[in-house]
Amino acid sequence: MTAVLVIIHVLICIGLVISILLQSGKGSDLGAAFGGSSQTLFGSTGAATFLNKLTAFVAIGFMVTSLSLAILSSRAPRSSIMEGKAKTQQNEPIKTGGQANTGPVDGPSSETKTGN
Repeated sequence: MTAVLVIIHVLICIGLVISILLQSGKGSDLGAAFGGSSQTLFGSTGAATFLNKLTAFVAIGFMVTSLSLAILSSRAPRSSIMEGKAKTQQNEPIKTGGQANTGPVDGPSSETKTGN
């Protein structure tokens, strides 16, 4: 079921992109790109109302499939790659091979010899 819903969702996404890209800007005519006027390409009202309705319909489908996929994924059983591993507890700090120096770090010696 999820695989079918994902395929439908991808097809709706492609349709949404195409319907948005087909819409003309403020100053351009869609029909002029095909060699005619926009009034005759999609009917007497032009492409604006048809593409607006198509975009709204596809956008609603996109929202419905997105919500459906989100609901299905939240109801799916959760699994982990660490599911069968036993929990380990660390009671003692990790010991290093050498002695730990917890005191202040000695800087360069203050008794420097000069050339006298």
